[in-house]
Amino acid sequence: MPEHKPVLFTIFGATGDLAYRKLYPSLYRLYHKGDLQENFAVIGTARREWSDAHYREIVQEAIASLEPDAVEAKNFASHFYYQAHDVQDTSHYDSIKQLTDELDEKYQLAGNRLYYLAMSPNHFGTIVTNLKKSGMKDSQGFHRVIIEKPFGSDFQSASQLNNEIGEVFAENEIYRIDHYLGKEMIQNISAIRFANNIFESLWNNRYIDNVQINLAESLGVEDRGGYYDKSGALKDMVQNHILQILSLLVMEPPAAFSNTEIRAEKIKALNAVRIYTPEEVQKNFVRGQYAAGKFDGKTFAAYREEPNVAADSKTETFVAGKFTVDNFRWSGVPFYIRTGKRLTEKGTRINIVFKQVPLNLFKAEINADCKERQLPPNILTIYIQPTEGFNLTLNGKEIGQGFDTHPVKLDYRNSAETVENSPEAYERLILDALRGDATNFTHWDEVAQSWRIVDAIRQAWDQTEPDFPNYEAGTMGPKAAYDLVAKDGFQWIWEPDEWYRERDLL
Repeated sequence: MPEHKPVLFTIFGATGDLAYRKLYPSLYRLYHKGDLQENFAVIGTARREWSDAHYREIVQEAIASLEPDAVEAKNFASHFYYQAHDVQDTSHYDSIKQLTDELDEKYQLAGNRLYYLAMSPNHFGTIVTNLKKSGMKDSQGFHRVIIEKPFGSDFQSASQLNNEIGEVFAENEIYRIDHYLGKEMIQNISAIRFANNIFESLWNNRYIDNVQINLAESLGVEDRGGYYDKSGALKDMVQNHILQILSLLVMEPPAAFSNTEIRAEKIKALNAVRIYTPEEVQKNFVRGQYAAGKFDGKTFAAYREEPNVAADSKTETFVAGKFTVDNFRWSGVPFYIRTGKRLTEKGTRINIVFKQVPLNLFKAEINADCKERQLPPNILTIYIQPTEGFNLTLNGKEIGQGFDTHPVKLDYRNSAETVENSPEAYERLILDALRGDATNFTHWDEVAQSWRIVDAIRQAWDQTEPDFPNYEAGTMGPKAAYDLVAKDGFQWIWEPDEWYRERDLL
């Protein structure tokens, strides 16, 4: 039987897109699987004047794509209650407190409370302060708060926000969510490393040439122009998702597979990432912004032409860079990162590129210049989305006379059925928070160091004028991103744009 605990969820921002698309379907999946049973309740709060009946209709509408049994869907939605709420009005917290106490008694919730702040971070301090003042933390059970990104806009604002929340909740009660940490293949990074001696024994600078982390999006900013134009790719993707992936790849083996030990190693890993000087930033990081472009028969507008984006915007929609890790294991290994909007394909993947063999026995003259054919490198690829799985590229002998080699791919992908039936990221993370497991959430020390790393890049960029736009929609970024790896003697392993160019589709 699944482990389940009685709990009251209070969702601030209950009428928003995140709650509708992610939170309600995830809670339903937990209910359907038995991780939530009859002793749970949800209070949804936001400015809109909704009734309980209307709120329950919205919840059932949000889970309709999961094709629930009609009776089960109705029973699930009956646990939801709505309270119109202005986060600045202290009297409204008294009303929520009264409803909280009523539901605690009705559903026998043992005083267990989980607050989900699905709102703008500038409201977080006000909300948690009033939760305490109104007595909602005075019950006997656990009290936990889940916080969405962005956690601040730089180190200073993040530190201030953390201090405000820390006045009310202890660090072990704060769950800073990064949905990438809930993805199946992100969680698989640790299994690949620590459950396979073939990789863990090679996981160092003696055998690894470079590491490449790609988080590519084929979409533009869509309807998020207003938010994105104040954020940009550096803060939207690098500060959180990419540096979290980097920490999992870089960290030392933990003493035990527990949230305390794993977090401690991730913090050490981030502390080893070099914080660049302005000169080093210009040398090691590239920014871009997409222009109009044609791709596969479709025409896309430039970023500056998107809704709610300034006509002279200097916001980057693309970042490529090289991180350096200053410790014994990784000294000399470049960690290349690349992320952006309106790229060729949507995809998140990690390429671990291994060093060449010391002596190539399989040399062959292949052209009039008598240049020797280089062996392709061995590459471990971890596919995170949209496909999930692994690929290991080896060199084998071609069939036939002689000893010419060619790459052989050992490939495994999770089936579509497995992917569809595996827990969604928010479902995993909500259940982790319910169980008190903070392994896949970010500790303040991780957030703080991530901001220190990113602030150095942002501040250096703010001193120079970008030459935007500098890449066409549908491509994999500006030429400078290719030059970045080429000057170290490497190349991007994933080049989906080449396939389209060969067919005159780009």
